[in-house]
Amino acid sequence: MEGGAVANPRTVEEVFKDFKGRRAGMLKALSGDVEEFYRQCDPEKENLCLYGLPDETWEVNLPAEEVPPELPEPALGINFARDGMLRKDWLSLVAVHSDAWLYAVAFYHGARLDKSERKRLFGMMNELPTVFDTVTGRKPVKEKSSVNNSGSKSKTSVNEGGVKSSKAPPKEEDEAFDDEDEEHGDTQCGTCGGNYTSDEFWIGCDVCEKWFHGKCVKITPARAEHIKKYKCPSCSNNKRARG
Repeated sequence: MEGGAVANPRTVEEVFKDFKGRRAGMLKALSGDVEEFYRQCDPEKENLCLYGLPDETWEVNLPAEEVPPELPEPALGINFARDGMLRKDWLSLVAVHSDAWLYAVAFYHGARLDKSERKRLFGMMNELPTVFDTVTGRKPVKEKSSVNNSGSKSKTSVNEGGVKSSKAPPKEEDEAFDDEDEEHGDTQCGTCGGNYTSDEFWIGCDVCEKWFHGKCVKITPARAEHIKKYKCPSCSNNKRARG
């Protein structure tokens, strides 16, 4: 199934090289070779999978017969959805599953890496655009600086819709994760007054720059993805009052 691949990679560099090769193969299938890929995904055939190979090639094939398989398996039966969706939507769906498989294979190979090596491996992979981003033409997420209501300046991650995420970004060192709650404990929800915790979804108002529990302002992470500029209830009411 692996097209004559050599022995399993072990070091960070070897795993990353394997990841890049498989990623390049999948990108060829979903872009440059898309007509041939589309043709091979015949809905009349059995369950088919898209495999990216370490030598930057790809193949559409049946899943491995052995259980459990030698490597994590990609999404099964991608051919069955081909004619039931718009072509671009189907390719996007395959791209999402391709990204998930690439990361699964990389961390399967990297199971023996230590904490710092896994972090370095993820950083190297994360520097490359995802298959989904490349196939759909989506621009990478940007970051911006903002001031929270405690007066300290911190970098706030921004999703595609421009909404501030729930969690403060990590520092350079691993130990930053251990004292994140303590460091940001003076940040309070503008609705309930509760202190910041890293395990809850938070959203920041782009007008008053106060932070809120998503549940307090009835905003879910999924809904936040579609908000370009978030205004808290107070700022929204003030605007209506002035009008």
